[in-house]
Amino acid sequence: MMIYLFILLFLGVLFGANAYILARMVQALPALPMAAKLLIGVCMAIATCGVFLSIALRSSGLPAVLSRGLFQVGSVWLVFLLYMVLILLVVDVVAWVGLKIPYRFWVSLVLCLAVLVVGHYRYKHPKVNVVPLSFDKECALAKPLTIVAVSDVHLGEGTGRKALARYVDLINVQSPDVIVIAGDLVDNSVGPLYRDHMADELARLSAPHGIFMVPGNHEYISGIEAVEQFLKSTPITLLRDSMVTLPGDFQLIGRDDKSNPTRISLDTLMARTDNTRPIIVLDHQPYGVAKADSLGVDLLLCGHTHRGQVWPLTWVTDHLFEQSHGYRRWTHSHVYVSQGLSLWGPPFRIGSDSELIVFKIGEK
Repeated sequence: MMIYLFILLFLGVLFGANAYILARMVQALPALPMAAKLLIGVCMAIATCGVFLSIALRSSGLPAVLSRGLFQVGSVWLVFLLYMVLILLVVDVVAWVGLKIPYRFWVSLVLCLAVLVVGHYRYKHPKVNVVPLSFDKECALAKPLTIVAVSDVHLGEGTGRKALARYVDLINVQSPDVIVIAGDLVDNSVGPLYRDHMADELARLSAPHGIFMVPGNHEYISGIEAVEQFLKSTPITLLRDSMVTLPGDFQLIGRDDKSNPTRISLDTLMARTDNTRPIIVLDHQPYGVAKADSLGVDLLLCGHTHRGQVWPLTWVTDHLFEQSHGYRRWTHSHVYVSQGLSLWGPPFRIGSDSELIVFKIGEK
């Protein structure tokens, strides 16, 4: 019952925001014919529902151009709604206290579009964060080890093959020894990955000591069995509560996602390791960071949060998680929570960054 009330409240807020913007636009264009007002209102309603329709119909055989269009237009519109309403409210409040602002609607529209342009640029230009690391435990490294880490690529209708090609080039230019993917490689369905032959781009990833991935919640949304089948056509090894040994006797544990209620506990997985050697853990959702630290994990890499993607959702993720983004040295563990190489839905980074992490281990 509560979930239905939440959905109704959410839809009410969305359509209330649309009504507010439409009312302000009509005030700015008093000569606009009624037919045009109705047409604009209908288009706004369709755009508001676009993302949800695209996800609901992802297995219905909807033509690719329509599915992609609904998702992309709908996701952009949701962020436009957020910032247009916020800016209009500020401008209206300023006007109510007696400061005259001519062309209020158009000033608000220009400011909103400027914010979105900057946010889109930040999304399209990921930061490369180089993190030098050393461990107290003995490492049998003949030379420094470069691990390139990414999360939350969300391949699908939002992040397509063209974007993936850029990401593969960005990863390969770092000359990684190992590549790790901390979940949510796939967005909502493997259908677009097959349709757009994305396995061909993933096949270009180059790392002599392996490419390893753990599932995220979106792998479960997409169907974990279908994702496993797709990954067989790529050089990526999926780790689900399993471990591999990297050069220098580094032990890499890949946890199944929290979406699986029967996943093996970290205590059990740690008991299978040699605790005199460095232990790296991939876990998509950054829950239980303090526990991982207490168990002696040397490096924990997570994703999932996106740091909210857009302000003010950044405040929400910063409040919800022990560590919502970036690097932090805990009592023992090095912990990095990636904001994501790509993102889900709206193609904007406002108050957050798209990022790729390059761990340089043993480099002096």
